[in-house]
Amino acid sequence: MSFDNHPDWDIRPPAWSCGGWLSRAVRLPQVKRADVWGCGNFELRWPARLFADRPALRDGLLRVHAWAERQPPAVQRRWDCMTRQNWRQRFSKFAGRIAGEPVYVTVDLDCLAEGESVTNWENGLFTADDIAWAIGELRERAIIVGGDLCGAYSAPSYDRPMQRLAGWWDHPKLPEIDLAEARRINLRALEKIWPALTRGPLPPLPFRERVG
Repeated sequence: MSFDNHPDWDIRPPAWSCGGWLSRAVRLPQVKRADVWGCGNFELRWPARLFADRPALRDGLLRVHAWAERQPPAVQRRWDCMTRQNWRQRFSKFAGRIAGEPVYVTVDLDCLAEGESVTNWENGLFTADDIAWAIGELRERAIIVGGDLCGAYSAPSYDRPMQRLAGWWDHPKLPEIDLAEARRINLRALEKIWPALTRGPLPPLPFRERVG
């Protein structure tokens, strides 16, 4: 399962882009399905959702749990959106439905609210404490077999003009980022989420210096 501000369901080329990785992952033989918690961006709205992996959605391979606060009423109804008030209740029921199942957990830091993480994308609405709580709910019921944390801010660097053009077109226009502050904010989030995911502390200082 995934905590992400984006559904990562895009079917357009290039097939290797991060925006379409779940569309590919759900068709691997060892993957039963993928649930994405925390989507709040424009991809759930028309016309962007034209590029969603509709067969995966139709067949139940991919399920999206989106924020009502980020969507107009019609989209809220279409995706049965959750709210800040009811999402924990919904998540507990979800965790109960997958009791005993093996689960891989991926956490993209852009699922966190502004001030909770600094990334190259739009921020979501979760707090780091929310994610730590949700992983705890999964641990009590399912079997976490692995996981990862990704999405910390990195300064854009391009080798070719087409990459630069794609980055300019695809990424949101962000204010100037203070790298030291971004590292501090992201490390604070990792200090809460990593122990919940791994049942252990963050690795020692060399790792921390690379964060962000």
